[in-house]
Amino acid sequence: MTAAQTAPRWDMSVVFPGLNSDEFRDEFADVLAAIDALAHLFDQLQIGPRDHTDVDADTVDAFDTVMEQCGRLIERVQTLSAYIGAFISTDSRDTAAQARMSELQQHLVRLSQLQTRFLGWIGSLDIGALIDQSPVASDHSYMLLKAQVSSEHLMPQGEEDLAAELSPSGGAAWGKLHGTLTSQLTVSVELKGEKAELPMSVVRNLAMDADRETRRIAYEAELASWARTAVPLAAALNSVKGETNTLDDRRGWESVLDVSLFNGSIDRQTLDAMLKAARASFPDFRRYLRAKARALGFPLLTWYDLFAPLGQDERSWDFDSAQEFLLDQFGAYSDRLRAFAERAFRERWIDAEPREGKRDGAFCMLLRRDESRILSNFVPTYDGMTTLAHELGHAYHNYNLAQRSPFQRSNPMTLAETASIFCETIVEQAALEGAGQSERLAILESALQGATQVVVDISSRFIFETEVLQRRRNRELSVDELNALMVEAQQETYGDGLDQTVLHPYMWAVKGHYYSTARAYYNFPYMFGLLFGLGLYARYEEDPDTFRAGYDDLLSSTTLADAATLAARFGMDITTPDFWDASLDVIRRKVDEFERLVDAAASGV
Repeated sequence: MTAAQTAPRWDMSVVFPGLNSDEFRDEFADVLAAIDALAHLFDQLQIGPRDHTDVDADTVDAFDTVMEQCGRLIERVQTLSAYIGAFISTDSRDTAAQARMSELQQHLVRLSQLQTRFLGWIGSLDIGALIDQSPVASDHSYMLLKAQVSSEHLMPQGEEDLAAELSPSGGAAWGKLHGTLTSQLTVSVELKGEKAELPMSVVRNLAMDADRETRRIAYEAELASWARTAVPLAAALNSVKGETNTLDDRRGWESVLDVSLFNGSIDRQTLDAMLKAARASFPDFRRYLRAKARALGFPLLTWYDLFAPLGQDERSWDFDSAQEFLLDQFGAYSDRLRAFAERAFRERWIDAEPREGKRDGAFCMLLRRDESRILSNFVPTYDGMTTLAHELGHAYHNYNLAQRSPFQRSNPMTLAETASIFCETIVEQAALEGAGQSERLAILESALQGATQVVVDISSRFIFETEVLQRRRNRELSVDELNALMVEAQQETYGDGLDQTVLHPYMWAVKGHYYSTARAYYNFPYMFGLLFGLGLYARYEEDPDTFRAGYDDLLSSTTLADAATLAARFGMDITTPDFWDASLDVIRRKVDEFERLVDAAASGV
């Protein structure tokens, strides 16, 4: 039975019957009217940048009123945007949905301008006095302290308004181009004598095929397809990075990286400690890659061997089996986690079927308050199951944040991976228990394959993006230059673990993470999330009952403090390399066991 026969599609009808329904049209119109009403309120209360303002009763009333009105509107916009996005992400050829999203984004420019006015107003207030006098402000103290810093990096209001108005036809448009073009991209490929035009997502999934010749053909066909679309994608990347540099400069940030660190609620010391520990671990990841090459009978892995299967699954991982396994393991951790996952499956939150026009990869998006939607391109393998566990972890994080205000439900990227990595680790450990040698090898291979992507490959993406941002200050970069920079970054990080002549020069075109002006450096937070999640799991193993008592509260607090403060709750100091080394030691032990199993299989033991 294939994934296409078993994998479900999500149900969005619980929100609105359809894009053409009266209910959707009424809510769309009401949201636009609410934006107008909020603008009128801002004018009435004179919300905007000003000289220092004393905090009196009128100021407190104004603040509380704005927070309440903004919060309600943010919730409605979130649901409306997610609803329309659900149609686009599963079928980028849905022109009606694309049109509605474009229309909404035009109106959201005004909301963005109002939010900038609010930031400027907060910057004029005595935040300490406001927190003392307003329970609402007290509940949002961390947000307000960050907002005060953000206000110091605002351009004059007119310039901020212009930047917001230009975004839909600037950076956001280039990002949209990347998403639309890549989701509709098809690849000409000939497999076993048959020629076919396949969606890019399907061809990239062939990287997991057991047959090396199939993997090689798919890899070469993929690169050829990226080469044909590279010019517009390079234009998009150059434009996004150019805009990012310009706006961050005008806002007085020292660097684009500083903006990303601020948004991620970590400091440079923490990032440097993590990257230093990661770099020190590269030889261990190369040990794993060389061991995998030995297991496959190759002198060295090529890029198209990175995801080659190894070992043998002794279990079926069709969608129903994956669901059953996930529920059992989540239930072994807590009844609350299992009940949540049961709801997600029962209410059809998941769109798992791969199909033409659907976005590649996987993600989880908040739909409304405690309800999320999960997109994946499910393959009936162990990896397909762990991807579901990962995304359900994101949804569980959203579930725990539902008790917070609308301003407190948007996680910093660094902490957004906390629950997903934890859930993934739960199922990995359960799968390892009682597994035979061949299946154990397959599970360890999957875990190390994922860790390699998050530590080694993410490092290459960080190096690449840093170099592109720096060079883009002087001029645009050509396709050949982008390819060369990507290959150099991969050579620096993968080293002698891979054949240096068979890498992936177009990875900059593959990853949509590069194409956002709002989220530069959409890479190192994944490494942070993996290693932070492993550190948390180690605390769970040390004292399960104490950990359970505080874990859900931690998830509900990830927007209320910086990462170092939250980590300290579990006795973890993330500002030093020692913490990151300890998490990487967990991976090193897996490499040790992986090597032992590979060598034992080779010797017939």
